[in-house]
Amino acid sequence: MPNFDQSKAYAAQEEVFFDDGREVELLHFVYGKPDINQIRGNPSKVLQAIDDFGRTKKYLMNVGEDKGKIVSDLIAEVKPQTMVELGGYIGYSCILFGDAVRKAGGKRYYSLERNPEFGAVISSLVDLAGLGDVVKVAIGSSDASIKRLHDAGELKHIDLMFLDHYKPAYKPDLKLCEELKLVTPGSVLAADNVITPGNPPYLEYVRASVEQKRKWLEQPNGEGTNPDVRVGQKHINQYAKRGEPTALNASPGNPNLVYDSKLNHSFEPTGDPDAIEVSRCTGEESG
Repeated sequence: MPNFDQSKAYAAQEEVFFDDGREVELLHFVYGKPDINQIRGNPSKVLQAIDDFGRTKKYLMNVGEDKGKIVSDLIAEVKPQTMVELGGYIGYSCILFGDAVRKAGGKRYYSLERNPEFGAVISSLVDLAGLGDVVKVAIGSSDASIKRLHDAGELKHIDLMFLDHYKPAYKPDLKLCEELKLVTPGSVLAADNVITPGNPPYLEYVRASVEQKRKWLEQPNGEGTNPDVRVGQKHINQYAKRGEPTALNASPGNPNLVYDSKLNHSFEPTGDPDAIEVSRCTGEESG
């Protein structure tokens, strides 16, 4: 059993987003384990070591078993050659899903993380897990990393994308991927935290009809007009403490893409109810 109050730890997460050194402390904990030689090259043992830290030391905002299974099952079904995650934190999801992608015959898993310190932790743990042949960590804002990888010819298509980063960036980053033709018919999206803390703009977009999205593009700001369809200001303020950008990319996206989008109810590791929105791009209507 944990030796700390999980609910209080989760509440603290909403205030500090863990920029308190626990991520580097995790590295010392993992690499200091007496069975480190057995952990090397074994993704499941690396994940177990991270879980040990979270149970006995300090809470980490990882994807958790419930959500992890939803996405892992999706990987086994889709068998993506290329998967992208937006928001890597300390690499738990990256190791879990990167290993699943490799087992499914995939070639590349991109983990995009804005925080350079977190990115360094991800890279170290990925190397420890022996996943360096599949996983590539890109440090920088999500939209800049997407553009950079695309312009370099490294990222040509996204078969499966896991969104778990700055919530107001979900929709703009998806639209950027649409514009660059990285997301096309056949692409699948899995968006975390659409209930807790919630992401109304993203859900509105992936559930909208082509006709509705075309109408939005005709408006001055290219968006819907419902003021209630927005990410909570409290969440935006929390991320602002970490220096997240207030201006997001303004890609028009591709309103002609058709999505079949469904909510998959799940739970946070703390037991709080949440859900992952799985959106399958099923086609493209002519303009």
